[in-house]
Amino acid sequence: MSQQKKGIGLLVSAIGVVFGDIGTSPLYALKETFAGHHPIPVTPDNIFGVLSLVFWTVMLLVTVKYVIVIMRADNHGEGGSLALLALVTELTRGRRVHYPLMMLGVIAAALFYGDSMITPAISVLSAVEGLEVVTPDLKAYVVPITAVVLTLLFAIQSRGTGLVGRLFGPVMCMWFLTLALLGIANIVHAPEVLEAISPTFAIEFVFRHPLMSFYALGSVVLAVTGGEALYTDMGHFGRFPIRLAWFGLVLPALLLNYFGQGALLIHDPSAIQNPFFRLGPEWMVVPTVGLATLATVIASQAVISGAYSVARQAIQLGLLPRMTIVHTSGEEAGQIYVPFTNWTLYLAVMALVVGFQSSSNLAAAYGIAVTGTMMIDTILVSFVAALLWRWHPAVVAVVIGTLLLLDFAFFAANIIKVAQGGWFPLFIGFISFTVLTTWRRGRALVRKQLKKQAVPLDVVLRALGPNVSRARGTAVFLTAATDGVPPALLHNLKHNQTVHQRVILTTVSTAETPYVPDSERVHMTDIGDGFHRLIIRYGFMQTPDVPAALSLCKQFGHEFNMMSTSFFLSRETYVPSLNPGMALWRERLFTFMTLNATRATTFFKIPTDRVVELGTQLEI
Repeated sequence: MSQQKKGIGLLVSAIGVVFGDIGTSPLYALKETFAGHHPIPVTPDNIFGVLSLVFWTVMLLVTVKYVIVIMRADNHGEGGSLALLALVTELTRGRRVHYPLMMLGVIAAALFYGDSMITPAISVLSAVEGLEVVTPDLKAYVVPITAVVLTLLFAIQSRGTGLVGRLFGPVMCMWFLTLALLGIANIVHAPEVLEAISPTFAIEFVFRHPLMSFYALGSVVLAVTGGEALYTDMGHFGRFPIRLAWFGLVLPALLLNYFGQGALLIHDPSAIQNPFFRLGPEWMVVPTVGLATLATVIASQAVISGAYSVARQAIQLGLLPRMTIVHTSGEEAGQIYVPFTNWTLYLAVMALVVGFQSSSNLAAAYGIAVTGTMMIDTILVSFVAALLWRWHPAVVAVVIGTLLLLDFAFFAANIIKVAQGGWFPLFIGFISFTVLTTWRRGRALVRKQLKKQAVPLDVVLRALGPNVSRARGTAVFLTAATDGVPPALLHNLKHNQTVHQRVILTTVSTAETPYVPDSERVHMTDIGDGFHRLIIRYGFMQTPDVPAALSLCKQFGHEFNMMSTSFFLSRETYVPSLNPGMALWRERLFTFMTLNATRATTFFKIPTDRVVELGTQLEI
């Protein structure tokens, strides 16, 4: 019975966290399709055509693509663009496509940040705009109320979301039931609207109005924004609860609501100004606005938490400098808070709310990042299908080719919205891509320089003679290289003419899997003369803890007393130069990021009173 309760709890939690973004799409998707920047006449034929497009878009891009196909491409249970990238990187290692695919994955991660900034702004704005249905006089209060709600949301992040998280599931269950009931209440007055399930209406609409339908795709895609979250959050809840929630509640509720809005528009075309809030009687508007605001806050919370998770993955995969990561729960390892990411997102979201003023204006900016990410996911999963699942090339060509064609159609329909606001996610994506690739390239250049200057360990071991004293205790030298001598050790020998009785050359590496169990965490090799090489491995979803890892070395016969252990770190100072490597401006950007990175002692949880830092200067 307890197992059954646990399963139900997991299912409700999945409904609360995973489906917030796609679950709030009915607030604006149909409205923007008919009354957006490329308005469509609200006629029965057009209503049937658009509803058919919405239905098949949801079925093909979310149900088939993500729920059935891509959710199979888990990286040891984890999903998301970076987890998929790590999986594809491993599968294609040594092949010509390796580097281009890696860059595609980085682009997907960069586009995610553009999407994560727009989602909170458009979701909360669209919910608060329901007040205008009560009375147009409240329009002036929409932006201030939205700003207050979002400010409070970002302000509480540092306190953790565990308590609020327990409320997510029940609230979202109530939200989806409301969507379904409002939809059914209107469908009964125009049941013929259900005929739009037939794809013939979408096909006829496309052939009758090719240009109009192309513009419509740019807004129809709003119905599937957040669909990628089903894959991204798979590691938290598992494949089965997400699929069960999708087919059992979320998908029927969404489709019933869209068809209910269509039925309303057939009887009252003027309701297109805000069809969602016109679905119910007038007395329901205010309670629905309140529930919608809660739902959009939850959708925003899921996106913000996702941004923290992507930031941690990017740090671990060597795409971002070290940043402060705060664990807000002693029980849930996935509940983290990244201050820099939080306040960067907040400033961008506030700029969007104040700058665009309405959900309709923001809808023009929404879609490019989502469709770009979806298209890249399809390309990456094609290699998983061919190399891991061993699908026949013809099957890969038909299934993945069809999905890619759909993705491209939606991306093309959104790319024309650049001038209307679509430039924003592209601009954020460009900045993010520049930062990610600059850090990755800069670290590669640093490793190359350190390797060039490295002294073989056997040379140092031979040089240890009677003139070099051996200090009592243990010295742990952190180094990125798994061979040679760390610069900090050479500086210590040069200036102090001493080494410790036990020297541990330690490298912390990140595996291309989300988690590495404690049993595989450490590997120690005895080099001789008191020297040992220690490799500590973490997954890209884990946060390093060097002292905790050292405690696992008992299996090799080594115990560490922190009071007799000193940690030596090399603090590199980088000097931009005209040497071949990166453009001078990128070298300066890399240097700036290095100076502002979280100190290694904090990131690796090393006791500050046991650390000795020795400086070295490198030209890049």
